[in-house]
Formats: sequence, C-alpha cells, structure tokens
Amino acid sequence: MLSGKAQMLACLDDMGLAHATLDHEPVFSVGEGEEIKAGLPGGHSKNLFLKDAKGRLWLISALDVTRIDLKRVHPVIGSARLSFGSAELMEAVLGVTPGSVTALALVNDRNQQVTFVLDAALAAAEPVNFHPLTNTATTALSQADFRRFLTALGREPILVDFEQMRRLDR
Repeated sequence: MLSGKAQMLACLDDMGLAHATLDHEPVFSVGEGEEIKAGLPGGHSKNLFLKDAKGRLWLISALDVTRIDLKRVHPVIGSARLSFGSAELMEAVLGVTPGSVTALALVNDRNQQVTFVLDAALAAAEPVNFHPLTNTATTALSQADFRRFLTALGREPILVDFEQMRRLDR
C-alpha cells in the first residue's frame, strides 16, 4: 500500500504520467484553501468515500462546486442507500485519512472493493487536481493522464452528470 505524497508521485512517474504538485497548508474540506485553488488552473475535486446499505464501497470524485444529493444518487449509480464510510474503513481500503481522500487513492484498492463514480464536470476539466494521498499538497494531471492512471488500475468509472440531476430535480 502506498502511503504519502512521495510514494504517490513516484507511482505516477513509474506510470509515465506528467504531473505537477504544489505543497500547501493542510486542507480538510472543500470550503478551505480557496486561495490555493485560485493559483491552480483546472478542476478541483471533492471526494466522498461512501458505504451503501449492502456494504458496498463507493468513491465519488466531483468538481468541488458540484452539489451531490446522497439521498438521490443511489438509483443513478446502482447502489443501495448511501452513507459516509468510516475513517477506519477508508484507511484500511484506500490508505488515506479523512481530509485526504482522493481518486489517486484507488491505487491502494488492490482488490477493487471500491466502485469509482466520476462527475461529468470533473471528467471535462483540464487539468484535474487531487490530493496525492495527503491534504498538504495538490497534484495536477491532464485529463488524458488521469484516464491513463485509471486504465492502469483496471478502473472504468461510472460517469454521472450531477449538474443535470440537479436541474431535473427543479
């Protein structure tokens, strides 16, 4: 299991993926670090580690401004009712702690216990920004390299247009 920024960046290098990383103060929620985001182009992610009522694990990566209604998303992604996964489970499966959850942590889910859901808006962003297994840095990848990362892990995300879901709810 990879732990920490150095190992994650070395993994990206080993995969031949171009990336740029900015170190910064710890950021624990989407609302924090606006000044950091302002200096980094592209789409900034928010990442939700979830467990459904049947015990399946889910990771939703969305554009940071995307509104996600957990009460309405489960039929769209094919899950049972969703709630947040525990910190202990997150650490055991993805190797990260709360505040550091990231799509890049899928590298640690060797048994593919977590189903990955990708927001259409984040899938269209260029570049995409994620924490490199720690909330004290942000790593930018081109959309193409992010997709190569997922392919190298054998991951095909479930693509969801959360903005369209929200518009339909009105």
